[in-house]
Amino acid sequence: MLKIALAAGAGGFAGTVARFLASRYLQGLISSSFPLGTFLVNLAGCFLIGLLYGIFARTDAVSPEWKVFLTAGFCGGLTTFSTFTAENIALLKDGSFFHFALYTGLSVFLGLLATFLGQAVVTKIL
Repeated sequence: MLKIALAAGAGGFAGTVARFLASRYLQGLISSSFPLGTFLVNLAGCFLIGLLYGIFARTDAVSPEWKVFLTAGFCGGLTTFSTFTAENIALLKDGSFFHFALYTGLSVFLGLLATFLGQAVVTKIL
């Protein structure tokens, strides 16, 4: 159990660092109150976890430690619900109701779609 927990922690560290760097970079590409960085990173994480779950469903070649490292760890650290909700509260406080609705609606819909597509890609390939 300790080995699995350490794998999750190491993956979480790597995912968190990747999210921080990617989100900051992507947000710097636009000057808008829309949280593009978190939005794009969360969608990428949804697609990635879909790919991973699709792969894991079709092969036993990946150890339990690597599965936890990649899914609960890396993807869990890469994506962030707490930042998503905090950014939505900030949009509401700023009166950016359109960006709030756009961000929330697209995040939920496209996040689910990205996870589904990730699994579908694996189904077509493997």
